[in-house]
Amino acid sequence: MSTLYIVATPIGNLDDISARAAEVLAAVDMIACEDTRRTGQLLKHLSVSTRMMALHDHNEEQLSSGLIEAMTEGQSVALVSDAGTPLISDPGYHLVRLCHSAGISVVPVPGPSAVMAALSAAGIPTDRFTFEGFVPAKKNARQNYFRALKSEPRTMVMFEAPHRIEESLRSLVQEMGGDRVMTVCRELTKTYEQIIQAPIDELLNQVVTGEIPAKGEFALVMSGSPDAVVQDVDQLLAALLQELSPSKAAAVAATLTDHPKSVLYERALALKN
Repeated sequence: MSTLYIVATPIGNLDDISARAAEVLAAVDMIACEDTRRTGQLLKHLSVSTRMMALHDHNEEQLSSGLIEAMTEGQSVALVSDAGTPLISDPGYHLVRLCHSAGISVVPVPGPSAVMAALSAAGIPTDRFTFEGFVPAKKNARQNYFRALKSEPRTMVMFEAPHRIEESLRSLVQEMGGDRVMTVCRELTKTYEQIIQAPIDELLNQVVTGEIPAKGEFALVMSGSPDAVVQDVDQLLAALLQELSPSKAAAVAATLTDHPKSVLYERALALKN
């Protein structure tokens, strides 16, 4: 049997492709991709001529069995998405699951990820975070989505389309208040990249005025709820702060509670001051 390679590709700047990813794409028998035109641009950049086939949400289940058969006969396949790490809000899990069932090796070739890039540049705690995928398109679903996340203590990452970014920020202000800190990451690694951290109401104003253009791809990184730290945790931190620094007090409190250290540290600093 051969191998299915899960290959991460650039999210914007084509030079972010790793040497290993380029080697795998050139060596496999087939590249399964969401859009052959999009992946074709990357292959042209790499001077790679490997055969491609389109594998997307609408045909994955129908075509996966054929790919499994090809791999059991000794062919190797690379799975890529249009950009970034495959299967992160992209198709492919059905094929990967079938490979595991059939005993075919699944080998990740890690690399670019919009989620990781946004988190790394957001300036918001990352010791615990949750990826919430794409914000729902319809108004009621979007409001329910944000309402359900209101008390989430972890940092949250979500994707949004440019033509809905203003509506989403308005919904966030309505459901969570305008003072929650968020980092808007637009067009990551591309020519017009923007990474801006501010309270949500300020970010909304910048979108309305055009300082943040409603163009390109958006990744939103939102801080967790400050209300998740309850009164008994405040009492615990207050006691620890009599003997320890805020950092050490937060570390001890994190081992005794379910709250992330980053949230406890911010609360400890507030109590100390």
